[in-house]
Amino acid sequence: MGIYRFGDFELNEDSRALLLAGREIEAQPLVFDFLAILLRHQDRAMSKDELLETLWPGVTVTEASLQRVASLARGILRQGGMETTLRNLPRFGYRICLDQLAALENRPADASGKPSSPGSSILSARAAVAGRKWHEAAASFAKADAADELLTADFEEWALALECMGRPAEAIPLLARAVTAYGVAGERLRAASPAITLARIHLERGELAVAKGWHKRAAQLIDNAADSREHGLWCWMGARIMGAEAEPEQALALAEQAFAVGKSLEDPVVESLGLIYRGFFKLCLGETKAGQEDQDFAAALGLSSDVDPVVGGILYCNILWACRNFGDWARANQWTLGYEDWCRGHGLEDLSGSCRLHRAEVLGVLGTLKEAEALVRAALDQLALDAPWATGDALRVLGDIHLAAGEFTEAEAAYRASHAAGWDPQPGLALLQLEQGQAEAAFSALERSLVGNGWPTLQRRGMVLATLAKVAARTNRPERAKEVIAELETQPQRWPTASIRALTAEAKAELFIQEERLTEAARELQIACSRWNEIGSPINVADARLSLAALLIQLGDRTGAELELGTVLAVARKVDSPRLTRRYEELTGLLAGAKREALG
Repeated sequence: MGIYRFGDFELNEDSRALLLAGREIEAQPLVFDFLAILLRHQDRAMSKDELLETLWPGVTVTEASLQRVASLARGILRQGGMETTLRNLPRFGYRICLDQLAALENRPADASGKPSSPGSSILSARAAVAGRKWHEAAASFAKADAADELLTADFEEWALALECMGRPAEAIPLLARAVTAYGVAGERLRAASPAITLARIHLERGELAVAKGWHKRAAQLIDNAADSREHGLWCWMGARIMGAEAEPEQALALAEQAFAVGKSLEDPVVESLGLIYRGFFKLCLGETKAGQEDQDFAAALGLSSDVDPVVGGILYCNILWACRNFGDWARANQWTLGYEDWCRGHGLEDLSGSCRLHRAEVLGVLGTLKEAEALVRAALDQLALDAPWATGDALRVLGDIHLAAGEFTEAEAAYRASHAAGWDPQPGLALLQLEQGQAEAAFSALERSLVGNGWPTLQRRGMVLATLAKVAARTNRPERAKEVIAELETQPQRWPTASIRALTAEAKAELFIQEERLTEAARELQIACSRWNEIGSPINVADARLSLAALLIQLGDRTGAELELGTVLAVARKVDSPRLTRRYEELTGLLAGAKREALG
Protein backbone atom coordinates (compact mmCIF):
# COMPACT_ATOMS: atom_id res chain seq x y z
CA MET A 1 0.00 0.00 0.00
CA GLY A 2 1.25 3.48 -0.76
CA ILE A 3 0.65 7.06 -1.82
CA TYR A 4 1.17 7.97 -5.47
CA ARG A 5 1.44 11.54 -6.74
CA PHE A 6 1.26 12.26 -10.47
CA GLY A 7 0.38 15.57 -12.07
CA ASP A 8 -2.38 17.16 -10.00
CA PHE A 9 -3.46 13.75 -8.67
CA GLU A 10 -2.77 11.96 -5.42
CA LEU A 11 -3.93 8.38 -4.83
CA ASN A 12 -3.77 7.04 -1.25
CA GLU A 13 -4.29 3.28 -1.06
CA ASP A 14 -4.58 3.23 2.76
CA SER A 15 -7.38 5.79 2.98
CA ARG A 16 -8.73 4.83 -0.45
CA ALA A 17 -8.83 8.50 -1.40
CA LEU A 18 -8.20 9.98 -4.83
CA LEU A 19 -7.43 13.70 -4.83
CA LEU A 20 -7.22 16.16 -7.69
CA ALA A 21 -5.45 19.42 -6.75
CA GLY A 22 -6.21 18.67 -3.10
CA ARG A 23 -9.89 17.99 -3.67
CA GLU A 24 -11.26 14.47 -3.29
CA ILE A 25 -13.02 13.13 -6.36
CA GLU A 26 -15.33 10.16 -6.74
CA ALA A 27 -14.08 6.90 -8.20
CA GLN A 28 -15.94 3.61 -8.31
CA PRO A 29 -14.20 0.92 -6.19
CA LEU A 30 -13.14 -1.14 -9.23
CA VAL A 31 -11.84 1.97 -10.98
CA PHE A 32 -9.86 2.98 -7.90
CA ASP A 33 -8.39 -0.52 -7.63
CA PHE A 34 -7.55 -0.53 -11.35
CA LEU A 35 -5.56 2.70 -11.03
CA ALA A 36 -3.91 1.56 -7.81
CA ILE A 37 -2.75 -1.72 -9.36
CA LEU A 38 -1.26 0.03 -12.38
CA LEU A 39 0.47 2.63 -10.18
CA ARG A 40 1.85 -0.09 -7.92
CA HIS A 41 3.32 -1.81 -10.99
CA GLN A 42 4.13 1.27 -13.07
CA ASP A 43 7.51 -0.20 -13.99
CA ARG A 44 5.82 -2.73 -16.31
CA ALA A 45 2.68 -3.53 -18.30
CA MET A 46 -0.11 -5.56 -16.72
CA SER A 47 -1.73 -8.26 -18.82
CA LYS A 48 -5.48 -8.53 -19.13
CA ASP A 49 -5.44 -11.89 -17.40
CA GLU A 50 -3.55 -10.41 -14.42
CA LEU A 51 -5.97 -7.53 -14.15
CA LEU A 52 -9.05 -9.72 -14.50
CA GLU A 53 -7.82 -12.11 -11.82
CA THR A 54 -6.87 -9.26 -9.45
CA LEU A 55 -10.01 -7.19 -9.88
CA TRP A 56 -12.47 -10.10 -10.05
CA PRO A 57 -10.79 -12.96 -8.14
CA GLY A 58 -12.55 -16.26 -8.70
CA VAL A 59 -15.22 -14.69 -10.91
CA THR A 60 -15.54 -15.21 -14.66
CA VAL A 61 -16.06 -11.92 -16.48
CA THR A 62 -15.47 -10.83 -20.06
CA GLU A 63 -12.83 -8.43 -21.32
CA ALA A 64 -15.64 -5.95 -21.96
CA SER A 65 -15.88 -5.41 -18.19
CA LEU A 66 -12.20 -4.54 -18.05
CA GLN A 67 -12.57 -2.18 -21.01
CA ARG A 68 -15.39 -0.43 -19.21
CA VAL A 69 -13.30 0.06 -16.06
CA ALA A 70 -10.38 1.35 -18.15
CA SER A 71 -12.70 3.79 -19.94
CA LEU A 72 -13.98 5.18 -16.63
CA ALA A 73 -10.43 5.46 -15.31
CA ARG A 74 -9.38 7.38 -18.40
CA GLY A 75 -12.32 9.74 -17.84
CA ILE A 76 -11.05 10.50 -14.32
CA LEU A 77 -7.49 11.08 -15.56
CA ARG A 78 -8.88 13.41 -18.22
CA GLN A 79 -10.02 15.80 -15.45
CA GLY A 80 -6.35 16.44 -14.70
CA GLY A 81 -5.21 16.42 -18.32
CA MET A 82 -3.46 13.05 -17.91
CA GLU A 83 -5.66 10.65 -19.84
CA THR A 84 -2.80 9.60 -22.13
CA THR A 85 -0.79 8.24 -19.21
CA LEU A 86 -3.11 5.21 -19.36
CA ARG A 87 -1.88 3.14 -22.28
CA ASN A 88 -3.89 0.37 -23.91
CA LEU A 89 -1.47 -2.25 -25.25
CA PRO A 90 -3.28 -4.10 -28.07
CA ARG A 91 -3.79 -7.83 -27.49
CA PHE A 92 -1.95 -7.62 -24.14
CA GLY A 93 -3.19 -5.28 -21.45
CA TYR A 94 -2.63 -1.85 -19.87
CA ARG A 95 0.17 0.23 -18.45
CA ILE A 96 0.34 3.59 -16.71
CA CYS A 97 3.29 5.68 -17.90
CA LEU A 98 4.56 8.41 -15.62
CA ASP A 99 8.03 8.85 -17.07
CA GLN A 100 9.33 12.13 -18.44
CA LEU A 101 8.01 11.39 -21.94
CA ALA A 102 4.49 10.91 -20.65
CA ALA A 103 4.74 14.12 -18.65
CA LEU A 104 5.76 16.02 -21.75
CA GLU A 105 2.88 14.50 -23.71
CA ASN A 106 0.40 15.70 -21.12
CA ARG A 107 1.74 19.24 -20.73
CA PRO A 108 2.72 20.48 -24.18
CA ALA A 109 1.13 23.90 -23.70
CA ASP A 110 2.21 24.48 -20.07
CA ALA A 111 5.87 25.46 -19.83
CA SER A 112 5.85 25.86 -16.07
CA GLY A 113 4.57 22.38 -15.26
CA LYS A 114 3.11 23.68 -12.01
CA PRO A 115 0.09 21.90 -10.60
CA SER A 116 -3.22 23.71 -10.95
CA SER A 117 -4.52 25.31 -7.75
CA PRO A 118 -7.67 23.99 -6.07
CA GLY A 119 -10.77 25.80 -7.30
CA SER A 120 -9.10 27.00 -10.49
CA SER A 121 -11.18 27.47 -13.62
CA ILE A 122 -9.35 24.74 -15.51
CA LEU A 123 -10.05 22.12 -12.84
CA SER A 124 -13.69 23.22 -12.74
CA ALA A 125 -13.85 22.87 -16.53
CA ARG A 126 -12.35 19.38 -16.51
CA ALA A 127 -14.64 18.27 -13.70
CA ALA A 128 -17.64 19.63 -15.63
CA VAL A 129 -16.61 17.63 -18.73
CA ALA A 130 -16.33 14.48 -16.62
CA GLY A 131 -19.79 15.21 -15.19
CA ARG A 132 -21.28 15.86 -18.67
CA LYS A 133 -22.15 19.45 -17.67
CA TRP A 134 -21.40 20.97 -21.05
CA HIS A 135 -22.57 24.57 -20.52
CA GLU A 136 -20.63 24.79 -17.27
CA ALA A 137 -17.57 23.26 -18.92
CA ALA A 138 -17.60 25.75 -21.81
CA ALA A 139 -17.90 28.74 -19.46
CA SER A 140 -15.06 27.47 -17.23
CA PHE A 141 -12.80 26.74 -20.21
CA ALA A 142 -13.31 30.32 -21.42
CA LYS A 143 -12.23 31.65 -18.00
CA ALA A 144 -9.27 29.29 -17.89
CA ASP A 145 -8.21 30.42 -21.36
CA ALA A 146 -8.26 34.04 -20.25
CA ALA A 147 -6.07 33.03 -17.28
CA ASP A 148 -3.69 31.10 -19.59
CA GLU A 149 -4.35 27.81 -17.75
CA LEU A 150 -5.14 25.54 -20.70
CA LEU A 151 -3.15 22.51 -21.80
CA THR A 152 -3.40 21.60 -25.48
CA ALA A 153 -5.72 18.68 -24.71
CA ASP A 154 -8.11 21.15 -23.06
CA PHE A 155 -8.80 22.80 -26.41
CA GLU A 156 -10.24 19.49 -27.63
CA GLU A 157 -12.38 19.07 -24.51
CA TRP A 158 -13.63 22.64 -24.85
CA ALA A 159 -14.52 21.96 -28.47
CA LEU A 160 -16.38 18.81 -27.41
CA ALA A 161 -18.43 20.80 -24.90
CA LEU A 162 -19.40 23.31 -27.58
CA GLU A 163 -20.42 20.55 -29.98
CA CYS A 164 -22.56 18.96 -27.28
CA MET A 165 -24.25 22.33 -26.87
CA GLY A 166 -25.07 22.41 -30.60
CA ARG A 167 -22.45 25.08 -31.44
CA PRO A 168 -19.87 23.27 -33.60
CA ALA A 169 -18.87 26.41 -35.53
CA GLU A 170 -17.43 27.83 -32.30
CA ALA A 171 -15.33 24.69 -31.86
CA ILE A 172 -13.46 25.24 -35.15
CA PRO A 173 -10.92 27.86 -33.93
CA LEU A 174 -10.22 25.86 -30.77
CA LEU A 175 -9.42 22.72 -32.74
CA ALA A 176 -7.19 24.71 -35.08
CA ARG A 177 -5.30 26.01 -32.03
CA ALA A 178 -4.90 22.42 -30.82
CA VAL A 179 -3.43 21.32 -34.16
CA THR A 180 -0.95 24.22 -34.04
CA ALA A 181 0.04 23.68 -30.39
CA TYR A 182 0.61 19.95 -30.82
CA GLY A 183 2.68 20.65 -33.92
CA VAL A 184 4.85 23.23 -32.13
CA ALA A 185 5.44 20.70 -29.33
CA GLY A 186 6.55 18.11 -31.89
CA GLU A 187 3.52 15.85 -31.24
CA ARG A 188 2.49 15.37 -34.85
CA LEU A 189 0.45 12.22 -34.28
CA ARG A 190 -1.64 13.83 -31.57
CA ALA A 191 -2.18 16.84 -33.83
CA ALA A 192 -3.90 14.56 -36.33
CA SER A 193 -6.88 13.96 -34.02
CA PRO A 194 -8.16 17.57 -33.90
CA ALA A 195 -7.41 17.85 -37.64
CA ILE A 196 -9.74 14.90 -38.28
CA THR A 197 -12.41 16.48 -36.06
CA LEU A 198 -12.11 19.67 -38.11
CA ALA A 199 -12.62 17.61 -41.29
CA ARG A 200 -15.79 16.11 -39.78
CA ILE A 201 -17.28 19.42 -38.67
CA HIS A 202 -16.65 21.07 -42.03
CA LEU A 203 -18.12 18.05 -43.86
CA GLU A 204 -21.25 18.21 -41.72
CA ARG A 205 -21.50 21.93 -42.54
CA GLY A 206 -21.50 21.05 -46.24
CA GLU A 207 -17.97 22.43 -46.77
CA LEU A 208 -16.48 19.49 -48.61
CA ALA A 209 -13.39 21.27 -49.94
CA VAL A 210 -12.36 22.44 -46.47
CA ALA A 211 -13.05 18.99 -45.04
CA LYS A 212 -10.78 17.40 -47.65
CA GLY A 213 -8.06 19.91 -46.82
CA TRP A 214 -8.05 19.03 -43.12
CA HIS A 215 -8.23 15.34 -43.98
CA LYS A 216 -5.08 15.65 -46.09
CA ARG A 217 -3.38 17.61 -43.29
CA ALA A 218 -4.20 14.76 -40.91
CA ALA A 219 -2.64 12.25 -43.33
CA GLN A 220 0.55 14.30 -43.37
CA LEU A 221 0.65 14.35 -39.56
CA ILE A 222 -0.02 10.61 -39.22
CA ASP A 223 2.69 9.76 -41.76
CA ASN A 224 3.58 6.05 -41.38
CA ALA A 225 1.74 5.37 -38.09
CA ALA A 226 -0.68 2.94 -39.75
CA ASP A 227 -1.32 1.02 -36.52
CA SER A 228 -2.43 4.12 -34.60
CA ARG A 229 -5.82 5.25 -33.38
CA GLU A 230 -5.45 8.38 -35.48
CA HIS A 231 -5.00 6.32 -38.64
CA GLY A 232 -8.22 4.44 -37.85
CA LEU A 233 -10.09 7.72 -37.44
CA TRP A 234 -8.52 9.03 -40.65
CA CYS A 235 -9.82 5.99 -42.56
CA TRP A 236 -13.29 6.49 -41.10
CA MET A 237 -13.30 10.15 -42.10
CA GLY A 238 -12.05 9.18 -45.55
CA ALA A 239 -15.04 6.84 -45.91
CA ARG A 240 -17.39 9.73 -45.21
CA ILE A 241 -15.64 11.96 -47.74
CA MET A 242 -15.75 9.24 -50.39
CA GLY A 243 -19.46 8.81 -49.68
CA ALA A 244 -20.00 12.55 -50.19
CA GLU A 245 -18.20 12.24 -53.53
CA ALA A 246 -20.48 9.36 -54.66
CA GLU A 247 -17.77 6.69 -54.45
CA PRO A 248 -19.48 3.99 -52.34
CA GLU A 249 -17.00 1.18 -53.16
CA GLN A 250 -14.00 3.26 -52.04
CA ALA A 251 -15.95 4.44 -49.01
CA LEU A 252 -16.68 0.84 -48.01
CA ALA A 253 -12.99 -0.11 -48.33
CA LEU A 254 -11.93 2.76 -46.04
CA ALA A 255 -14.63 1.91 -43.49
CA GLU A 256 -13.32 -1.69 -43.50
CA GLN A 257 -9.82 -0.37 -42.72
CA ALA A 258 -11.10 1.80 -39.89
CA PHE A 259 -12.94 -1.14 -38.35
CA ALA A 260 -9.84 -3.36 -38.62
CA VAL A 261 -7.65 -0.75 -36.89
CA GLY A 262 -10.20 -0.22 -34.11
CA LYS A 263 -10.58 -3.94 -33.53
CA SER A 264 -6.81 -4.46 -33.46
CA LEU A 265 -6.35 -1.65 -30.92
CA GLU A 266 -9.45 -2.68 -28.95
CA ASP A 267 -10.62 0.90 -29.30
CA PRO A 268 -14.44 0.96 -29.16
CA VAL A 269 -14.67 4.44 -30.69
CA VAL A 270 -12.68 3.62 -33.83
CA GLU A 271 -14.16 0.13 -34.07
CA SER A 272 -17.78 1.29 -33.80
CA LEU A 273 -17.31 4.22 -36.21
CA GLY A 274 -15.65 1.98 -38.79
CA LEU A 275 -18.34 -0.65 -38.35
CA ILE A 276 -21.28 1.76 -38.57
CA TYR A 277 -20.01 3.12 -41.88
CA ARG A 278 -19.13 -0.31 -43.17
CA GLY A 279 -22.79 -1.16 -42.65
CA PHE A 280 -23.90 2.14 -44.15
CA PHE A 281 -22.08 1.59 -47.43
CA LYS A 282 -23.04 -2.09 -47.57
CA LEU A 283 -26.63 -0.86 -47.57
CA CYS A 284 -25.80 1.47 -50.45
CA LEU A 285 -24.37 -1.44 -52.44
CA GLY A 286 -27.30 -3.81 -51.88
CA GLU A 287 -25.96 -5.90 -48.95
CA THR A 288 -28.95 -5.00 -46.82
CA LYS A 289 -28.96 -7.71 -44.16
CA ALA A 290 -25.20 -7.55 -43.58
CA GLY A 291 -25.35 -3.76 -43.47
CA GLN A 292 -28.13 -3.71 -40.89
CA GLU A 293 -26.28 -6.24 -38.72
CA ASP A 294 -23.11 -4.13 -38.85
CA GLN A 295 -25.00 -1.01 -37.87
CA ASP A 296 -26.92 -2.58 -35.00
CA PHE A 297 -23.73 -4.11 -33.56
CA ALA A 298 -21.80 -0.85 -33.98
CA ALA A 299 -24.41 1.12 -32.07
CA ALA A 300 -24.58 -1.46 -29.28
CA LEU A 301 -20.76 -1.51 -29.06
CA GLY A 302 -20.37 2.25 -29.03
CA LEU A 303 -23.26 3.17 -26.77
CA SER A 304 -22.15 0.59 -24.18
CA SER A 305 -18.52 1.76 -24.16
CA ASP A 306 -18.81 5.25 -22.64
CA VAL A 307 -18.16 7.02 -25.93
CA ASP A 308 -18.57 10.79 -25.96
CA PRO A 309 -21.93 12.27 -27.01
CA VAL A 310 -20.67 13.33 -30.45
CA VAL A 311 -19.66 9.76 -31.33
CA GLY A 312 -22.93 8.48 -29.87
CA GLY A 313 -24.83 10.94 -32.02
CA ILE A 314 -22.95 9.82 -35.14
CA LEU A 315 -23.79 6.18 -34.46
CA TYR A 316 -27.46 6.90 -33.84
CA CYS A 317 -27.91 9.33 -36.74
CA ASN A 318 -26.21 6.91 -39.12
CA ILE A 319 -28.66 4.13 -38.26
CA LEU A 320 -31.59 6.52 -38.57
CA TRP A 321 -30.52 7.78 -41.99
CA ALA A 322 -30.49 4.21 -43.24
CA CYS A 323 -33.77 3.32 -41.52
CA ARG A 324 -35.48 6.33 -43.06
CA ASN A 325 -34.20 5.65 -46.56
CA PHE A 326 -35.28 2.01 -46.37
CA GLY A 327 -38.57 2.78 -44.62
CA ASP A 328 -37.44 0.59 -41.71
CA TRP A 329 -39.64 2.41 -39.21
CA ALA A 330 -39.97 -0.29 -36.56
CA ARG A 331 -36.17 -0.48 -36.21
CA ALA A 332 -35.93 3.32 -36.29
CA ASN A 333 -38.38 3.67 -33.42
CA GLN A 334 -36.57 1.08 -31.29
CA TRP A 335 -33.21 2.85 -31.66
CA THR A 336 -34.78 6.28 -31.14
CA LEU A 337 -36.22 5.36 -27.76
CA GLY A 338 -32.92 3.84 -26.63
CA TYR A 339 -30.91 6.81 -27.81
CA GLU A 340 -33.11 9.33 -26.01
CA ASP A 341 -32.41 7.50 -22.73
CA TRP A 342 -28.69 7.50 -23.56
CA CYS A 343 -28.76 11.27 -24.22
CA ARG A 344 -30.31 11.97 -20.85
CA GLY A 345 -27.47 10.06 -19.19
CA HIS A 346 -24.82 12.06 -21.06
CA GLY A 347 -25.93 15.59 -20.31
CA LEU A 348 -27.61 16.28 -23.64
CA GLU A 349 -30.58 18.40 -22.66
CA ASP A 350 -31.32 19.30 -26.28
CA LEU A 351 -31.09 16.92 -29.23
CA SER A 352 -29.07 18.03 -32.24
CA GLY A 353 -30.84 19.21 -35.38
CA SER A 354 -30.30 15.86 -37.08
CA CYS A 355 -31.63 13.96 -34.06
CA ARG A 356 -34.74 16.14 -33.96
CA LEU A 357 -35.24 15.56 -37.67
CA HIS A 358 -34.99 11.78 -37.30
CA ARG A 359 -37.41 11.75 -34.39
CA ALA A 360 -39.85 14.00 -36.27
CA GLU A 361 -40.02 11.63 -39.23
CA VAL A 362 -40.56 8.64 -36.96
CA LEU A 363 -43.41 10.47 -35.20
CA GLY A 364 -44.92 11.43 -38.53
CA VAL A 365 -44.98 7.81 -39.66
CA LEU A 366 -46.45 6.73 -36.33
CA GLY A 367 -49.25 9.25 -36.82
CA THR A 368 -48.36 11.99 -34.31
CA LEU A 369 -48.57 14.70 -36.97
CA LYS A 370 -48.77 17.89 -34.89
CA GLU A 371 -45.92 16.86 -32.61
CA ALA A 372 -43.90 15.79 -35.65
CA GLU A 373 -44.44 19.15 -37.35
CA ALA A 374 -43.35 21.09 -34.24
CA LEU A 375 -40.24 18.94 -33.90
CA VAL A 376 -39.18 19.27 -37.54
CA ARG A 377 -39.56 23.06 -37.34
CA ALA A 378 -37.32 23.08 -34.27
CA ALA A 379 -34.90 20.86 -36.21
CA LEU A 380 -34.77 23.43 -39.04
CA ASP A 381 -33.59 26.10 -36.61
CA GLN A 382 -30.92 23.84 -35.11
CA LEU A 383 -29.73 22.46 -38.45
CA ALA A 384 -28.76 25.97 -39.52
CA LEU A 385 -26.11 25.77 -36.77
CA ASP A 386 -24.88 22.16 -36.71
CA ALA A 387 -25.73 20.57 -40.09
CA PRO A 388 -26.97 23.08 -42.69
CA TRP A 389 -26.51 20.53 -45.49
CA ALA A 390 -29.51 18.57 -44.09
CA THR A 391 -31.92 21.52 -44.28
CA GLY A 392 -33.31 20.24 -47.58
CA ASP A 393 -34.03 16.85 -46.05
CA ALA A 394 -35.84 18.48 -43.13
CA LEU A 395 -38.03 20.41 -45.58
CA ARG A 396 -38.78 17.13 -47.37
CA VAL A 397 -39.92 15.59 -44.06
CA LEU A 398 -42.06 18.67 -43.41
CA GLY A 399 -43.67 18.14 -46.82
CA ASP A 400 -44.39 14.49 -45.97
CA ILE A 401 -46.09 15.55 -42.73
CA HIS A 402 -48.29 18.12 -44.50
CA LEU A 403 -49.13 15.54 -47.18
CA ALA A 404 -50.23 13.02 -44.54
CA ALA A 405 -52.50 15.68 -43.02
CA GLY A 406 -53.96 16.60 -46.42
CA GLU A 407 -52.47 20.11 -46.39
CA PHE A 408 -51.47 20.01 -50.05
CA THR A 409 -50.56 23.69 -50.49
CA GLU A 410 -48.21 23.60 -47.52
CA ALA A 411 -46.79 20.25 -48.66
CA GLU A 412 -46.01 21.61 -52.13
CA ALA A 413 -44.32 24.69 -50.66
CA ALA A 414 -42.13 22.50 -48.42
CA TYR A 415 -41.19 20.15 -51.26
CA ARG A 416 -40.28 23.08 -53.51
CA ALA A 417 -38.14 24.59 -50.74
CA SER A 418 -36.45 21.21 -50.27
CA HIS A 419 -35.60 21.06 -53.97
CA ALA A 420 -34.32 24.64 -53.87
CA ALA A 421 -32.04 23.66 -50.96
CA GLY A 422 -30.45 20.97 -53.15
CA TRP A 423 -32.42 17.94 -51.96
CA ASP A 424 -34.57 15.56 -54.00
CA PRO A 425 -37.98 15.53 -52.26
CA GLN A 426 -39.02 12.13 -53.64
CA PRO A 427 -41.02 9.97 -53.34
CA GLY A 428 -43.22 12.36 -51.32
CA LEU A 429 -43.53 14.94 -54.10
CA ALA A 430 -44.66 12.25 -56.56
CA LEU A 431 -47.35 11.09 -54.12
CA LEU A 432 -48.55 14.69 -53.82
CA GLN A 433 -48.66 14.98 -57.61
CA LEU A 434 -50.78 11.82 -57.74
CA GLU A 435 -53.23 13.41 -55.30
CA GLN A 436 -53.32 16.49 -57.54
CA GLY A 437 -53.96 14.47 -60.72
CA GLN A 438 -50.45 15.00 -62.12
CA ALA A 439 -49.52 11.36 -62.63
CA GLU A 440 -47.32 11.99 -65.69
CA ALA A 441 -45.21 14.56 -63.82
CA ALA A 442 -44.91 12.12 -60.91
CA PHE A 443 -43.67 9.35 -63.22
CA SER A 444 -41.00 11.54 -64.84
CA ALA A 445 -39.77 12.86 -61.49
CA LEU A 446 -39.42 9.36 -60.01
CA GLU A 447 -37.47 8.11 -63.03
CA ARG A 448 -35.05 11.03 -62.60
CA SER A 449 -34.63 10.18 -58.91
CA LEU A 450 -33.15 6.79 -59.78
CA VAL A 451 -30.23 8.40 -61.63
CA GLY A 452 -26.91 8.79 -59.78
CA ASN A 453 -24.52 7.00 -57.48
CA GLY A 454 -24.78 9.08 -54.32
CA TRP A 455 -25.65 7.34 -51.07
CA PRO A 456 -29.13 8.95 -50.75
CA THR A 457 -30.01 7.70 -54.24
CA LEU A 458 -28.68 4.19 -53.61
CA GLN A 459 -30.26 3.74 -50.17
CA ARG A 460 -33.75 5.01 -51.00
CA ARG A 461 -33.92 3.13 -54.31
CA GLY A 462 -36.41 0.59 -52.94
CA MET A 463 -38.87 3.26 -51.75
CA VAL A 464 -38.62 5.15 -55.04
CA LEU A 465 -39.00 1.98 -57.14
CA ALA A 466 -42.11 0.85 -55.28
CA THR A 467 -43.73 4.27 -55.75
CA LEU A 468 -42.65 4.30 -59.40
CA ALA A 469 -44.38 0.96 -60.02
CA LYS A 470 -47.66 2.36 -58.70
CA VAL A 471 -47.37 5.50 -60.82
CA ALA A 472 -46.35 3.51 -63.92
CA ALA A 473 -49.51 1.42 -63.61
CA ARG A 474 -51.66 4.49 -63.15
CA THR A 475 -50.15 6.17 -66.25
CA ASN A 476 -50.87 3.13 -68.44
CA ARG A 477 -47.29 1.82 -68.45
CA PRO A 478 -47.92 -1.80 -67.40
CA GLU A 479 -44.62 -3.14 -68.75
CA ARG A 480 -42.59 -0.62 -66.75
CA ALA A 481 -44.67 -1.37 -63.66
CA LYS A 482 -44.07 -5.12 -64.05
CA GLU A 483 -40.35 -4.57 -64.63
CA VAL A 484 -40.02 -2.55 -61.42
CA ILE A 485 -42.10 -5.00 -59.36
CA ALA A 486 -39.93 -7.86 -60.64
CA GLU A 487 -36.77 -6.02 -59.53
CA LEU A 488 -38.22 -5.60 -56.05
CA GLU A 489 -39.60 -9.13 -55.67
CA THR A 490 -36.63 -11.01 -57.12
CA GLN A 491 -34.24 -9.38 -54.64
CA PRO A 492 -35.98 -9.92 -51.29
CA GLN A 493 -32.64 -9.92 -49.47
CA ARG A 494 -32.02 -6.37 -50.71
CA TRP A 495 -35.49 -5.05 -49.91
CA PRO A 496 -36.51 -6.94 -46.75
CA THR A 497 -38.32 -4.15 -44.93
CA ALA A 498 -42.05 -4.30 -44.37
CA SER A 499 -42.62 -0.81 -45.78
CA ILE A 500 -41.08 -1.63 -49.17
CA ARG A 501 -43.06 -4.86 -49.31
CA ALA A 502 -46.23 -2.92 -48.45
CA LEU A 503 -45.55 -0.39 -51.20
CA THR A 504 -44.85 -3.22 -53.65
CA ALA A 505 -48.19 -4.83 -52.77
CA GLU A 506 -49.93 -1.49 -53.35
CA ALA A 507 -48.20 -1.19 -56.74
CA LYS A 508 -49.35 -4.67 -57.72
CA ALA A 509 -52.87 -3.76 -56.64
CA GLU A 510 -52.74 -0.67 -58.86
CA LEU A 511 -51.61 -2.81 -61.77
CA PHE A 512 -54.40 -5.34 -61.17
CA ILE A 513 -56.98 -2.54 -60.98
CA GLN A 514 -55.84 -1.25 -64.38
CA GLU A 515 -56.24 -4.80 -65.70
CA GLU A 516 -59.69 -5.09 -64.00
CA ARG A 517 -58.52 -7.97 -61.82
CA LEU A 518 -60.25 -6.52 -58.78
CA THR A 519 -60.26 -9.61 -56.56
CA GLU A 520 -56.48 -9.98 -56.92
CA ALA A 521 -56.07 -6.25 -56.29
CA ALA A 522 -58.06 -6.55 -53.07
CA ARG A 523 -55.84 -9.41 -51.92
CA GLU A 524 -52.70 -7.30 -52.49
CA LEU A 525 -54.20 -4.41 -50.54
CA GLN A 526 -54.91 -6.75 -47.64
CA ILE A 527 -51.23 -7.72 -47.72
CA ALA A 528 -50.30 -4.03 -47.71
CA CYS A 529 -52.52 -3.41 -44.66
CA SER A 530 -50.82 -6.26 -42.84
CA ARG A 531 -47.33 -4.96 -43.68
CA TRP A 532 -48.14 -1.41 -42.58
CA ASN A 533 -49.56 -2.78 -39.35
CA GLU A 534 -46.23 -4.52 -38.68
CA ILE A 535 -44.54 -1.12 -38.75
CA GLY A 536 -47.19 0.59 -36.66
CA SER A 537 -47.97 3.25 -39.29
CA PRO A 538 -51.68 4.07 -38.90
CA ILE A 539 -51.81 6.62 -41.74
CA ASN A 540 -50.38 4.19 -44.27
CA VAL A 541 -52.73 1.49 -43.00
CA ALA A 542 -55.66 3.88 -43.39
CA ASP A 543 -54.66 4.75 -46.97
CA ALA A 544 -54.49 1.07 -47.90
CA ARG A 545 -57.85 0.44 -46.22
CA LEU A 546 -59.44 3.30 -48.16
CA SER A 547 -58.28 1.76 -51.43
CA LEU A 548 -59.51 -1.62 -50.26
CA ALA A 549 -62.90 -0.18 -49.27
CA ALA A 550 -63.30 1.35 -52.73
CA LEU A 551 -62.57 -2.03 -54.32
CA LEU A 552 -64.99 -3.85 -52.02
CA ILE A 553 -67.76 -1.43 -52.99
CA GLN A 554 -67.09 -2.22 -56.64
CA LEU A 555 -67.15 -5.93 -55.84
CA GLY A 556 -70.48 -5.57 -54.02
CA ASP A 557 -69.02 -6.42 -50.58
CA ARG A 558 -70.71 -3.58 -48.71
CA THR A 559 -70.24 -5.17 -45.27
CA GLY A 560 -66.51 -5.49 -45.83
CA ALA A 561 -66.33 -1.90 -47.07
CA GLU A 562 -68.17 -0.63 -43.97
CA LEU A 563 -65.70 -2.46 -41.74
CA GLU A 564 -62.69 -0.93 -43.50
CA LEU A 565 -64.18 2.56 -43.43
CA GLY A 566 -64.98 2.32 -39.73
CA THR A 567 -61.33 1.62 -39.00
CA VAL A 568 -60.28 4.53 -41.23
CA LEU A 569 -62.55 6.95 -39.37
CA ALA A 570 -61.03 5.96 -36.04
CA VAL A 571 -57.53 6.59 -37.41
CA ALA A 572 -58.51 9.91 -39.02
CA ARG A 573 -59.82 11.17 -35.68
CA LYS A 574 -56.81 9.91 -33.77
CA VAL A 575 -54.15 11.47 -36.01
CA ASP A 576 -56.25 14.54 -36.90
CA SER A 577 -55.90 14.12 -40.66
CA PRO A 578 -58.45 16.12 -42.71
CA ARG A 579 -57.30 14.26 -45.82
CA LEU A 580 -58.33 10.88 -44.41
CA THR A 581 -61.60 12.36 -43.19
CA ARG A 582 -62.45 13.79 -46.61
CA ARG A 583 -61.67 10.51 -48.35
CA TYR A 584 -63.70 8.59 -45.74
CA GLU A 585 -66.70 10.86 -46.38
CA GLU A 586 -66.41 10.42 -50.17
CA LEU A 587 -66.41 6.63 -49.89
CA THR A 588 -69.17 6.65 -47.30
CA GLY A 589 -71.32 8.56 -49.77
CA LEU A 590 -70.41 6.09 -52.51
CA LEU A 591 -71.30 3.20 -50.22
CA ALA A 592 -74.65 4.78 -49.37
CA GLY A 593 -75.38 5.18 -53.09
CA ALA A 594 -74.51 1.54 -53.67
CA LYS A 595 -76.93 0.52 -50.92
CA ARG A 596 -79.75 2.62 -52.38
CA GLU A 597 -79.08 1.15 -55.81
CA ALA A 598 -79.19 -2.38 -54.38
CA LEU A 599 -82.49 -1.66 -52.57
CA GLY A 600 -83.99 -0.08 -55.70
